Amino acid sequence: MKIKQSQILHREYKLLETDLGDIYLFNDFVITEFKQGVDISFDNFYSIGVEIGKHFWKKPFGFIANRPYSYSINLKDAEILNMAFPNLKAYAIVVYSDFSEKIFEVENVFFKFNRRAFKSLDKSISWVEETLKKDLNN
Repeated sequence: MKIKQSQILHREYKLLETDLGDIYLFNDFVITEFKQGVDISFDNFYSIGVEIGKHFWKKPFGFIANRPYSYSINLKDAEILNMAFPNLKAYAIVVYSDFSEKIFEVENVFFKFNRRAFKSLDKSISWVEETLKKDLNN
């Protein structure tokens, strides 16, 4: 399900329309919907990362990659991305195919975030919000 078809847009958010895709900045998390076939690297993600950093500053936040389309992430940049968001506490990926789920498993080798895959955008949002609440209580 694309985010525009979900109920989440009833909440307050800021939309960034970029060459890579749409970025939705909510109070406690960001949801990305990257375009079909893009290759995400640290260089082309940099300006998005700056906006995410400004939006959340030092506040704990969650990241949800809604993947209705196939795209790639340059895994050579994983170490840089791991260091770029020290306040990232939950990283959810919404997968729509078995292939996307397998890609998620490969990415887990390279990324050090608290990551989980979901087959539903709503379930990913619930998990991110629960994880952030637990983090605040610790």
